[in-house]
Amino acid sequence: MKRWDRTAFFVDRTLDFLKRHTNQPCYVNLWPDDTHTPYVPRPALKEKFKAGYDANSEANFKGVLEEYDRQMGRLLDGLKQLGIATNTLVVFTGDNGPLPTYQQKRTAGLRGSKLSLYEGGTRLPLIAWWPGATPAGRVNERTVMNAVDLLPTFCKLAGAPVSPDITTKFDGEDLSAAFTGAEPKRSRPQFWEYGRNNDSFKYPAATGHRSPNVAVREGDWKLLVNADGSDAQLFDLGTDIFETRNVAEANPQISARLKQQALAWRKELP
Repeated sequence: MKRWDRTAFFVDRTLDFLKRHTNQPCYVNLWPDDTHTPYVPRPALKEKFKAGYDANSEANFKGVLEEYDRQMGRLLDGLKQLGIATNTLVVFTGDNGPLPTYQQKRTAGLRGSKLSLYEGGTRLPLIAWWPGATPAGRVNERTVMNAVDLLPTFCKLAGAPVSPDITTKFDGEDLSAAFTGAEPKRSRPQFWEYGRNNDSFKYPAATGHRSPNVAVREGDWKLLVNADGSDAQLFDLGTDIFETRNVAEANPQISARLKQQALAWRKELP
C-alpha cells in the first residue's frame, strides 16, 4: 500500500467497523500518519504544491495535509450517512508538537517543538466534533487538558461506571464539561518528562528550544528543571505564553515548591 493511501484505508476500516456494530457502544482509535515525517503526498498533490525530493519540506507537508483533510471529511460524512453523528464524539489531537516547525510557524511562534517540554512541544490543539452536543465554533482557551484526562473524561461522557477505588488511581481527571461548552479547570498539577533513556539527546533545531527534561504545570505556573535539580526555569503562562521570561529568582517559594513536586513525581516513575 502506498503511504498516501494509508489514512483512506484506516477510515474505510473505521466506517466498516461502525457499520457492523450499529447501536453498540464503542471506542475507536484512528491514527492517521500523513503528517508524520517523511511526508509522501500522492503524485497529484506533489505536483500541486511543487514539492521536491526533500520528504520533510514544507511543500510536501502541505500535500499530505490536504490528503488528511480530505480523509477526515470522508470520516465525518460517513458518520452522518450511518446516522450516528449526533451520538458520536470525534476528538482530534496529537501526542506532541511538530518537527520540523518551519521557523516555528507550526507552533504559532511558541518556543520548542517535538523533543522539547516548552509549550511548542506540549501544547496541542484539541478539536471536538459532536453535532448537537459540542457547540460549533466555540473556542476554549482556559481549560488545560492532558492526555491522561481523556480516560476519565470519556468514561463520564459515555456513562461508563468506574468504581471509586479505580478513579482514585487515575492520573487524570474528568473534564467532560469542556466538550459541552463549559470551561472546567484542572484541580491537580500535570507533569511531563522527556529524554530519560537517551543520554545523547540533543535538540536538533535553533538554540533556545531545548528544554530541561522534567516539567510541571499548576494553573498558569509552569516550571521546567533537569532531573538532577539544575536549570530550574519558571514561567507565568498567563502573561508569557512564549516562555521568554524566566521568573524563578523573582518567585523563589513558588519555584522551590514546584521543583520539589516535579522531582518527586519523576522519582515515582518506573
